[in-house]
Amino acid sequence: MLEIFQYDFMQRAFLAGMIIAVLASVSGTFIVLKRYSMIGETLAHSALVGVAVGLVGGYNPLWMAVIVAVTSAWLIEYLRSSFALYSDAVLAILLSGSLAVAVVIVSLGGAFNNSLFSYLFGSILSVSSEDVITILIFGTVALALLLAFSKELYFIAYDEEVAQTSGIKVKLLNYLLVTVVAIIIALSIRVVGSLLIGALMVIPTVAALQYRVGFLQTTLISLFFALFSVACGMMLSFYFSLPSGATIVLSVLVLFIISLVKNKE
Repeated sequence: MLEIFQYDFMQRAFLAGMIIAVLASVSGTFIVLKRYSMIGETLAHSALVGVAVGLVGGYNPLWMAVIVAVTSAWLIEYLRSSFALYSDAVLAILLSGSLAVAVVIVSLGGAFNNSLFSYLFGSILSVSSEDVITILIFGTVALALLLAFSKELYFIAYDEEVAQTSGIKVKLLNYLLVTVVAIIIALSIRVVGSLLIGALMVIPTVAALQYRVGFLQTTLISLFFALFSVACGMMLSFYFSLPSGATIVLSVLVLFIISLVKNKE
């Protein structure tokens, strides 16, 4: 089983996958508790616009994905807070609009190729050393911010109005959270794919919530599920020549079903 680590591309993929698992599960805990689960899918589709621009215009797709995803995250939070729109409505509008824009761009630029496919569904072969370094640097910063403001974000997730009256800078921290989530998603699409990264953020947390334990324990269980799913998915992807993103999501989905059945009252 360990012979897969003889290959450099698998070493890079596993390292990137483990970092992404940590980031996705920790950030996913906050967005699920905040009833903001669909933001992952929305920002993933927004990041796909950046990828399309990068492929067509000759720019670095990863950096363009980060820029567009962060911009979209700010727009979502601005529309939600300034125009009193329902969160799910804002996300639905941005999700469908972003996907439409991405399809138009790649169609006009003739960029429907294997490169785009790898961004849609993830590909362990596409992870380069530069990608790993980028994911490690930005991932470390993102995780540090989440941990530094974890108490405040936890408070906001449960009751935003009470947090506001308690003196917490709710608006600023909401922007911080969506920015961090946007960066994590943009960095993750090389391994998991833009169509599947949202699932890796949400499903481990939802599975962990089935055990009805405290916030810290839920986060740790979610982290374990994410790490296990990435490791299992990578191995299945390598041995059976399957898309890495799909096998990772199917692995965590199995864990969710087991958790659901195990904790059924």
